[in-house]
Amino acid sequence: MDIERRQVLAQTAYSVAGLVLPSEAEWQQAGERARARKPLSPRNVTLDDVAGVREMTTFLSRRDQERGGRGVGRIALVAYLRTDVVELLSGRFPTDRVRRAMTSAAAELAYLAGWTSFDAGEHPIALRWLTLATQLAEEAGDAPLAGHVLRAMAHQAVDLKQPAEAIRLAEGSLSGRRYREACWREKALLGVVHARALAAAGHKTQAAAALLQAEKDLVRATGEGEEPERVWFFGEASLAHETAAALRDLGDLKGAEREFKRSVRTRRTQFKRTHSVTLGYLGDVQVRQGQLDAACATWKQALDAMTRVQSGRAREAVVQMRRALSPFRTRGGSPAAELDARARAVLADR
Repeated sequence: MDIERRQVLAQTAYSVAGLVLPSEAEWQQAGERARARKPLSPRNVTLDDVAGVREMTTFLSRRDQERGGRGVGRIALVAYLRTDVVELLSGRFPTDRVRRAMTSAAAELAYLAGWTSFDAGEHPIALRWLTLATQLAEEAGDAPLAGHVLRAMAHQAVDLKQPAEAIRLAEGSLSGRRYREACWREKALLGVVHARALAAAGHKTQAAAALLQAEKDLVRATGEGEEPERVWFFGEASLAHETAAALRDLGDLKGAEREFKRSVRTRRTQFKRTHSVTLGYLGDVQVRQGQLDAACATWKQALDAMTRVQSGRAREAVVQMRRALSPFRTRGGSPAAELDARARAVLADR
């Protein structure tokens, strides 16, 4: 994205209120419009081209999980979308199967651009990419992918304190074919974000039921058969993290601490970004329960885990850490004061 466009978008208020979720009829019409569209490029698109886009998406997605959404990875992602992928979408498709496969692959890459923008804290830009990803998924007839993107938008709305919109988007992700045709792992992911939205709105009973259903769905995800690459990251640790966040928002700090600890215990090493955020959240619920020493030990681990991670969400966890430590800064030489000094240095470095 050019600098001027980024500046304009950064100044735009985030809002999903005007987003209209497509009906089943509109879903069908999107595919029909795409089939009737004339090619703008003489390039003949093949399934090998589709495989190339998916390979790039896998590489960039795994880099995001390790390093976060800020920095050169996202720049490369957007550049690839705007050049190679645009040319492929404008090309000639020998069959409708190839068209749908390429459009779905492009949608998934646009989703990743949105997700990394979300992680970087550039929310208006993230919303535009995620909206585009939803539209491309509609044209591809890929209902589970559309549900996956709507789930990300619901997650973003939760983080931005818009619970009503989060519930609307999460319910959209669970509607009809989006949930019905999804694999069990993806169903669990959609369900736990729905629980997060319900918890953010204070709907305790419904949130508890959604958490239970998400756990049941994940148990049924054996990893056998076909699962889309986009859900490779979601397992016990991710479910525990989201469950903990829901419990925290409902005021159950003990339950949140238990689940954050389970997430930390079961997290695989390559997920450095999310691991550092989980540790940051764990320290927060510990200090809110009066466990200052335990929180400081946890936050020290969080700062260690953030080495080479470039993430707006990780940075926000450090900001919250310093806010929680503010009553203890004047105690010179104390672990809390030393930790606060280190956190300040981390923020200055970023």
